Amino acid sequence: MGTITFLLVLSFLVFFHELGHFLAARYFGVKVHVFSIGFGKQLFKKEWMGTTWQLALIPLGGYVKMKGQDDSKPSLSEEGDDSYNTKKPWQRIVILFAGPFANFILAAVLFFSIALIGATSWAPQVGTVMKDSPAYKAGILPNDEIVKINNHEIKVWEDIGKIIIDTNGPLKFYIQRDNKLIAKTINPLVSDSHNMFKEKIRKRMIGISPSGKIVELKLTIGQSLVYAYEKTIFASTMIFQGVQKLIQGVIPSSEVGGVISIGKVISDASESSIIALLSITALISVNLGVLNLLPIPALDGGHIMFNIYEMIRRKKPSDKVFMFLTIMGWVILGSLMLLGIYNDVNRIFLND
Repeated sequence: MGTITFLLVLSFLVFFHELGHFLAARYFGVKVHVFSIGFGKQLFKKEWMGTTWQLALIPLGGYVKMKGQDDSKPSLSEEGDDSYNTKKPWQRIVILFAGPFANFILAAVLFFSIALIGATSWAPQVGTVMKDSPAYKAGILPNDEIVKINNHEIKVWEDIGKIIIDTNGPLKFYIQRDNKLIAKTINPLVSDSHNMFKEKIRKRMIGISPSGKIVELKLTIGQSLVYAYEKTIFASTMIFQGVQKLIQGVIPSSEVGGVISIGKVISDASESSIIALLSITALISVNLGVLNLLPIPALDGGHIMFNIYEMIRRKKPSDKVFMFLTIMGWVILGSLMLLGIYNDVNRIFLND
C-alpha cells in the first residue's frame, strides 16, 4: 500500500509541475506534442486538444514535449509561430518558471487544506526547565501554560521563541498555573545554540522546552490563507538554504536522500494521518519546485539561465556550448540521483 501511495503522490506532483509548463506554453501559442507522466515505454495514451496525454512505464518524473524544444536534442529548432524556440526569451522564461510555480501554488493549496481540516502545533506548555537558566531563576515550573508575553497573546509554542528572539531586554510572562494567572519577569540570556542545519549560533534564550502537548488551531478562512502563505514561504526558504549549506559543505553529502527515502517518508505519513500525508506532499512539492529552479543545465533553472544570457547578450549560446552544458547537467543530476540511492541503501543496511 505504501508503494502505491508513493507512486500516486509522485505522479500527482509531477502532473501539476508539467501542467504549469503546459498551460503557460498554450497561453503563448506553443504547440505541445506530448504531456507525459513517467518516462520510457508508453502504457496508456489519449489524443486531446492536439496533444498526446500519456502514462509511461517509469513513474519517476514526467515531461511536456513542445514544438521546438526537446531536452534530448538541445539544439533543436523548428519554424512557426507555434514553436517554443521562436518565442521571445521572456516568454520562454515564463513557460519554464510555470512548472516550479505550479508546485509552489499546489503546496499553498495543500497547506490551506490542512488549516481548514485542523492544523496542529505544540501547545505553549512548559515541559522541562533548564537548571540555573533565566526561566528557572524566575520560578517557571513544568506544566506551566504561557498565555501572554508583554502585550502579545500566546497561542502556540512557536510564538514564544519569536517574541524572545525579536525583542530586547526583560520580558513579562503571564503563566497559567493551578487555575491562577501568575506574572513573571524574565531576562533572556544570549547563549550558544544550533540552528536546523546544526550550525553553532548565539540567540536569546530562557531555558525551557515544550511539553509535547498538541493543540488544534482554530483558523478562519483569512487566517488559513496566511497560514498557507507562511508555511509555503518557510518551506521554500528552508530548502533553498539547505541546498546552499550542502554546496558549502555544512551539510554532509551523506545527508542527501533519494527516491527510497522519499518513498519511505510518504509511506509512513500515509499510515499516520491524512494531515501528515498532506504535509509531506506539500513539502515535497516545494522541494520539487525549488530544485527545478537550480541553475543546472537540463533543469528549468538552467534553461532560464540560458534565456537570461540571450536577453543580455542578444544572442543564443552556441549549439556546441549549449549541448556540452546540457550533457554536463544530466551528468550532475545522474550523479546526485546515484548518491541519493547509495545513501538510502546505506541507511537501510545500517538500520539493520
